[in-house]
Amino acid sequence: MKKKTFVKKIKSDPDLMPEVEEFVMRHAAGCGFNDEQLNRLALSVAEAVSNSIVHGNKLDVNKNVTVVVFWDDEYFTVSFKDEGTGFNPQNVPNPTFPENILKDHGRGIHIMKSFVDNVEYNFSDEGTELILKVKR
Repeated sequence: MKKKTFVKKIKSDPDLMPEVEEFVMRHAAGCGFNDEQLNRLALSVAEAVSNSIVHGNKLDVNKNVTVVVFWDDEYFTVSFKDEGTGFNPQNVPNPTFPENILKDHGRGIHIMKSFVDNVEYNFSDEGTELILKVKR
């Protein structure tokens, strides 16, 4: 199967998050996922685009988030690239530890890692890329 690729670029405006979610899920719907897989992906996409807009680009509407969806026979992949300065994933507290359990933030990465098959980060001077992969 030839890899299919689709790209969407948005300003860092939280009001545009549903547009990104719809874009990704429209493509995922045609990949043979069951309802549970689609729901898990939808939650992960919501967390990823929120993190890119809020934490990556700091809600700066002059900065963009580029979303790339592609798939082949093995994986459905979604990439979120922001224009932020990055972070160290090792420094993100585990939300399941007792001291973090009641905090009202800090669960996004944990949710994504729990709901998709692979979560990767690429850091560069141009920004941070978050990649979500789901086995087909």
